[in-house]
Amino acid sequence: MMAEKQRIIQEFVPGKQVTLAHVLSNPDDGLYAKIGLPNDGSAIGIMTITPSEAAIIAADVATKASSVELGFVDRFSGSLVVLGRLADVEASITAATDTLCSELGFAPAPLTRT
Repeated sequence: MMAEKQRIIQEFVPGKQVTLAHVLSNPDDGLYAKIGLPNDGSAIGIMTITPSEAAIIAADVATKASSVELGFVDRFSGSLVVLGRLADVEASITAATDTLCSELGFAPAPLTRT
């Protein structure tokens, strides 16, 4: 008798969460051009957030928290990219995550770094 195959179905259920908070501390030079950013040797901070409109809030908090520049913000996909010195990028991503989680009740993602 053959064993039955199990099927796993994954669904995206919108909730309030930071799904990714990551810092690229020393990106490869070729990466900047591939993602449409100026190659000035900056660290890159990346966040993804649901609901996606919260990326606007995260961008506001991130740019007020430290001296970073917005590389990209998309209210439709929930993506945020910031550029700057490593310490500033980490501070801005941390501040954005903390604000979304502590003040707006979002589930956090750990800050990761490569």
